[in-house]
Amino acid sequence: MPVTFPGESAEYRAARERLLEQEIELRRATERVAAARRDLPPGGAVPEDYVFEGAGPGGEPTPVRLSELFAPGHDSLIVYSFMFPRSPGDDRPGPEDGPCPSCTAFIDQLDGAGEHVGQRVSLVIVAKAPVERLVAFAEERGWRRLRLVSSRANTYNRDYLAESEAGSQLPMVNVFQRDGDTIRHFWASELFYAPTDPGEDPRHTGTIEPLWNLFDLTRAGRAGDWEEQLDYCC
Repeated sequence: MPVTFPGESAEYRAARERLLEQEIELRRATERVAAARRDLPPGGAVPEDYVFEGAGPGGEPTPVRLSELFAPGHDSLIVYSFMFPRSPGDDRPGPEDGPCPSCTAFIDQLDGAGEHVGQRVSLVIVAKAPVERLVAFAEERGWRRLRLVSSRANTYNRDYLAESEAGSQLPMVNVFQRDGDTIRHFWASELFYAPTDPGEDPRHTGTIEPLWNLFDLTRAGRAGDWEEQLDYCC
């Protein structure tokens, strides 16, 4: 059916129709990429059943293996590596070693989706900080739907490209698939490491982050000088 809105000009409608064709192609391209992702051959088997630190009933550190992060009935596990702390080898509280504001904004959004996502796949947040600090920060932010574990006692971050050679933490999404007794790596947000065009950031989580996609709907767009750190407390 023809689409028009009150007060729009013929010039606007013609330009909008041209843009609509691009949006249709973007929708098709998005589905093509998703189909190609689903058709990936089996990824590499996970080299070890990593032991993380989870939070016990009283908040005390409790060992939890990667295989135990798959909820009953789930064969897919999405792991987001949270940059907390950011400085190599330092897990002490402090402004420079606090949680990354961009990661904080992203996890705020994941927490909102967690209840829905959890009906089909397992979603876990991993960080290098001690689990006590993770739990304390989660309480401060009001995160209630996400499982958080610490990777400070294993090499998961380094093995799955969420840590630089110097030890700095990096934001990465990794997806794992359980196939019987074998856990395989399925997909990662490798776009983080891909070359970018001038004026662009890596946008490796751009298709799943509501924040930036909502900004893209406005005339101001993403505003390249805008920082995500608004009122976050370190």
